[in-house]
Amino acid sequence: MAAMTREETEALIQEVLEVYPEKAKADRAKHLAINDQSLEKSNKCITSNRKSLPGVMTIRGCAYAGSKGVVWGPIKDMIHISHGPVGCGQYSRAGRRNYYVGTTGVNTFGTMNFTSDFTEKDIVFGGDKKLAKCIDEIETLFPLNKGISIQSECPIGLIGDDIEAVSKVKNKEYNKTIVPVRCEGFRGVSQSLGHHIANDAIRDWVLENRDGDESFPTTPYDVAVIGDYNIGGDAWASRTLLEEMGLRVVAQWSGDGTIAEIEKTPKVKLNLIHCYRSMNYIARHMEEKYNIPWIEYNFFGPTKIAESLRRIAAHFDDTIKEGAERVIKRYEAEYEAVIAKYKPRLEGKRVMLYIGGLRPRHVIGAYEDLGMEVVGTGYEFGHNDDYDRTIKEMGNATLLYDDVTGYEFEEFVKRVQPDLVGSGIKEKYIFQKMGVPFRQMHSWDYSGPYHGYDGFAIFARDMDMTINNPCWKSFKAPWKTEATESEPVKAVA
Repeated sequence: MAAMTREETEALIQEVLEVYPEKAKADRAKHLAINDQSLEKSNKCITSNRKSLPGVMTIRGCAYAGSKGVVWGPIKDMIHISHGPVGCGQYSRAGRRNYYVGTTGVNTFGTMNFTSDFTEKDIVFGGDKKLAKCIDEIETLFPLNKGISIQSECPIGLIGDDIEAVSKVKNKEYNKTIVPVRCEGFRGVSQSLGHHIANDAIRDWVLENRDGDESFPTTPYDVAVIGDYNIGGDAWASRTLLEEMGLRVVAQWSGDGTIAEIEKTPKVKLNLIHCYRSMNYIARHMEEKYNIPWIEYNFFGPTKIAESLRRIAAHFDDTIKEGAERVIKRYEAEYEAVIAKYKPRLEGKRVMLYIGGLRPRHVIGAYEDLGMEVVGTGYEFGHNDDYDRTIKEMGNATLLYDDVTGYEFEEFVKRVQPDLVGSGIKEKYIFQKMGVPFRQMHSWDYSGPYHGYDGFAIFARDMDMTINNPCWKSFKAPWKTEATESEPVKAVA
């Protein structure tokens, strides 16, 4: 299918909106847009970070997911209590593939589920005593933990339990960092508020722990990697490049990270932000309080890797600048071989994305390095500053969709007819059954890493393996079938 014009994209949006009642139609129209690279601010074309409409199939998560599942959960030497009914903790356990080094159950706990297992009795009489008992049991059974976070589920906020008081008492009793996190799922409009709440909890309960402590020896080349959750080993691939150019990575937030690394972060010279959405709050705080500058970086695909390495090096002396050029040169033959192998098989293929965090914009360059084109992208829980960073990456007249509904996404895919869809687990099997090649781009479909030069080779292989898999010859996408579908039934208000 040829690239769509601006008029065709506008007509597509209007066609998809027709199914809604007038009020819902007017609301959803604000979240669907045609990309315009001439704009400096995305709020002139798209609305974001608003409550999802009741009755639509949103793909978002909750504040608990943003805190426990994204920010706190990967900190490997802390134990994270899912405080509430058992389901939230079990559903969020180990699903994101946050790799770490350690002995699980002894000095690392990332893939374990700790829950206070609320019942009706706890709702009626309160759960503070049960929480205190949980902490006592943890200290008996897992004495090598370095701290505990209490991740509040919805009932905790509704019944008014005082998790802060319990935390303070147990902190004094065990002389360990115990952090109450008010991330009840009903807060905010998506998991994005959970990120913010988690950042604030780190600020208030952890970050100042080593203020005034000068025992940690620093160097002029100390950096922290923030917002890399080591999905499939991503943070390790990124750290390799940074260390090869001469930098010292003091902390990883929070994939394969420790509470000690977080406490040492105020000592670094530069914060490197990978996932802007989930960690920009703490980066801004450290800039204000500790005068630590921060920059975003993108290690997806050789073009963006080179740009990021040079931008990072610009904050240091010639030693690091020369190191960046040395790293880029070292991997040149490797990534050129990857492009030579896969670009002929992937060139011209069209991709539609719908993901969270940074991926809707960060992976665009990696696809372009392989000759592919991203023709639609959107965020589950993005804010307008995310779209500000996206409109320059996308081509003109391409689709932008915020908090896209299940219906809208399916209809866009049917009309645009991409060669590949990259989204999450909830969408994966829908599109595969439609005959559309699909990659699960939240946790790399059980592959990875995708960061760095080594990760680019895996990324290219996976995209080729997906699009050119012979299984797609066994059934056809909806637009390739001869049967005509009836018009969608207009919803009744």
